[in-house]
Amino acid sequence: MKTEIKQRLAALRAEMKKLDIDAWYISGTDPHSSEYLPKRWETREYIAGFTGSYGLVAVTLDKAALWTDSRYFLQAAEELEGTGIEMQKLRVTDAVSPDTWLSQNLPAGSKVGLDAQSLTVDAFRGLQKGFLKKDIELVETPDLLEAIWEDRPAVPDDKVFELDVKYAGVGRPEKQQKIAGELASAGADIHVVSMLDELAWLYNLRGSDVPYNPVFTGFAVIGEKESVLFVDSGKIDSDLKSKIEADGVKVKNYTTFYNYLAEIEGKTVFVDPSTLNFAAYSALAASNEIVEGTSLVAIQKALKNETELEGFKSAMKKDGVALVESIFWLKAIIGKQTVTDYEFGQKLAEFRAKQDGFKGESFTPIVGYKSRGALVHLHIGADDALPLDADGVVLFDSGGQYIDGTTDVTRTIALGAVSDQFKTDFTLTLKGMIGLTQAKFPYGVKGCHLDILARQALWDNGMNYGHGTGHGVGHFLNVHEGPMAIRLEYNENLMQPGQVLSNEPAFYREGQYGLRTENMMVCVERETTEFGRFLGFDTLTLCPIDTTLIKVELLSEKERKWLNDYHRWVNEELKPLLEEKYHNFLDEITQEI
Repeated sequence: MKTEIKQRLAALRAEMKKLDIDAWYISGTDPHSSEYLPKRWETREYIAGFTGSYGLVAVTLDKAALWTDSRYFLQAAEELEGTGIEMQKLRVTDAVSPDTWLSQNLPAGSKVGLDAQSLTVDAFRGLQKGFLKKDIELVETPDLLEAIWEDRPAVPDDKVFELDVKYAGVGRPEKQQKIAGELASAGADIHVVSMLDELAWLYNLRGSDVPYNPVFTGFAVIGEKESVLFVDSGKIDSDLKSKIEADGVKVKNYTTFYNYLAEIEGKTVFVDPSTLNFAAYSALAASNEIVEGTSLVAIQKALKNETELEGFKSAMKKDGVALVESIFWLKAIIGKQTVTDYEFGQKLAEFRAKQDGFKGESFTPIVGYKSRGALVHLHIGADDALPLDADGVVLFDSGGQYIDGTTDVTRTIALGAVSDQFKTDFTLTLKGMIGLTQAKFPYGVKGCHLDILARQALWDNGMNYGHGTGHGVGHFLNVHEGPMAIRLEYNENLMQPGQVLSNEPAFYREGQYGLRTENMMVCVERETTEFGRFLGFDTLTLCPIDTTLIKVELLSEKERKWLNDYHRWVNEELKPLLEEKYHNFLDEITQEI
């Protein structure tokens, strides 16, 4: 593979020379700013061999670099070794940004090319701003990989299917009316929708173009009196097309999107520069007034309606049953039969698949045993699997897609003896998860204001973790969704009732172990006083936490009560749904401490 990567880099450089450009920038995403990508747009993996879900690449005529964040530092260093591509860190204090690196490695007057269809407006502006001081020109080019990528996959042609309103809660016409009202408030006529999960939510449609995310490839333009869906005609059968058109939606071919934008004139167009690609923006900017902000569809999608929230609760019960069965299976087999970390990941999917309405996993399961637990987004296959022994702990982060909801849960489970230090680390991290769960805060608070609650006990002990604490979760949609988040970095989007988020503080000792406890929760109204509205979180996830790993003396009475109450609730909800052979086991792992 390393030799192949070198050959691809050489072929790319030959294409760069034809266009007289000195570097080419790869955003690592597709025209829809997707995290998980259709095979056609796995450009980062194709050119660098890096398999993580986040990263940027820059290639000059004699050097190449890949940037990623702390989730993938160890993985990227390993995968890039011997390719001639250096790893650069992002989202850390001493990070060297791509524009800085390129400026350092290119002389004044150089040209940096990029595919504007796969780069957001914000990313384009960021590069341009960085280059202005250095007299480096940013040049739009065709997708150069098209010339060198033999047998490059086509845009997926998988069929689109409808999500019944009994699961979605609100029909297409009502969603359009809501967005039209938001557009009017923003003083805009139309909104360009480019994110695939926003498209799926807006039209109550789902697909299978992207691994783990039930979405389909397309764009939309929506306004008070228009709703145009751009999708390959073969993806929607005639009956579904008739239903969509009956709701006032015009269906046009995916390939006509940019030409359609170029013909719009004299409108006020609302765009989200953090997700819309620069080619789409360019097609609109010359003849229209542009209003920028967080996608109106993303904001509404994040505010789950009552039907969606009930769906999440249903999915959590099914997921909880599958997880208890999985843990029971693992505890019964460990030390008696050989089972690998990879096989356990497969077993999690197998138990979930028995549940009604299961539609697949929501991401590749992460199973980290012993020192592998410190690899935050570890991906293992059958070839590099490790046997699990009756010793230490295994961390597993996994999730399911159900017709009525999406799940994401992490547990760290003892397989044998652990050190006193591990128990301390585990308990301090658990205190952070409980602290965020119990937060009560005034309306207007943002995720960055809450993040400290998850880190306080760790910080008090000179400890930390490098990733965010909480991300939004879609309803039978992407397991990672915005626009809000709980992390140290500033995000202008408020916490609002109806948002479903993860809560996943963690701790990693490189070369020793990693641990994480993750629940999903929903933001809810708590009370209104003379000082304003106060919000909080209700837990959704139903899965026992391994109390054998806890130093009880490090928990406050309030934290201990929360844990006991949580386990009582888990027991009450799951026991009626589990076969009797699991009842004693459930009682044992949810007993009071």
